[in-house]
Amino acid sequence: MIKRCGPEDLAEVHAIINDAATAYRGVIPADRWHEPYMSRDELERECDAGVVFFGFYDGASLAGVMGLQNVKGGDVALVRHAYTRTASQGKGIGAKLLTHVKAGANRPLLVGTWRAATWAIRFYEARGFTLVDETTKVDLLRRYWSIPDRQVEESVVLADERWLQRARVEQRPQAR
Repeated sequence: MIKRCGPEDLAEVHAIINDAATAYRGVIPADRWHEPYMSRDELERECDAGVVFFGFYDGASLAGVMGLQNVKGGDVALVRHAYTRTASQGKGIGAKLLTHVKAGANRPLLVGTWRAATWAIRFYEARGFTLVDETTKVDLLRRYWSIPDRQVEESVVLADERWLQRARVEQRPQAR
């Protein structure tokens, strides 16, 4: 079952993020890795900034989470902090969460992840997202995310079909 996580779920959300993020250790640049990967204060700041978490419950146990953040005057939503507990990975939980989040989003979706997290890139590509080019990536990360320059260098952005369609329309020459 998937449901919106509330303040009472934040300790579990925090535990899942840090459990699953261990996959980044030794993969992302060492200067970007820290322990814990996300502090409780950082998680609370993300929620205060509008990230809404949805959780996949395996019975009474929270097994995976995915955040959605509507940003910038309603023109896009960001898929944020998508993690499945290590012991529950490979069971389709992430795909179910993404399907749920996509169905509830009323605007184009963007996802940012580490360039070195090739498994995450493949996951999103297999579900209809497309990597944007480097120039567009930098523009999008600076416009919609609040991350350090070093993280911008090491990240990629994937866009859903709605965003790509809008970008194609915006790039068409205007008729005179």
